[in-house]
Amino acid sequence: MLTPEQEKFLQYWEANREKEKKLLRQARAGLPLGLTFAAAILICVFSGWYKRAMMELSTDVSPALLIFAVLLIAITYAIFSQKQKWEMNEQSYLEIKARMNREQAAQNGQTLPGHEPKGEIVDAVPPAKANPEQE
Repeated sequence: MLTPEQEKFLQYWEANREKEKKLLRQARAGLPLGLTFAAAILICVFSGWYKRAMMELSTDVSPALLIFAVLLIAITYAIFSQKQKWEMNEQSYLEIKARMNREQAAQNGQTLPGHEPKGEIVDAVPPAKANPEQE
């Protein structure tokens, strides 16, 4: 039996799983988190707590390259975090659907494909012969 939360999740995921899989939607949904991650990187770099990083930054690094690198990190982080979230939701969806199928099959008295008995059951010890001299 499914909980109401699982039923709501199934309805939501069946309606939205293809939309959630698209790359642009994943990037758009994960961008705030990615930009937060990028802001943390910039704060660490520009706060001056790591003197060697500040020395390297002040020598030959162009600001455009730094901005490009931080944005690339933010977008990559955003996309991969949303892909991981999609995979987790898809896994939950497949597990719930499999459980539903097992429960329905059990109620109907059916066996699911891959769960049927394999061959006939054979005793480990053969039955004793009534008269061994007749062979």
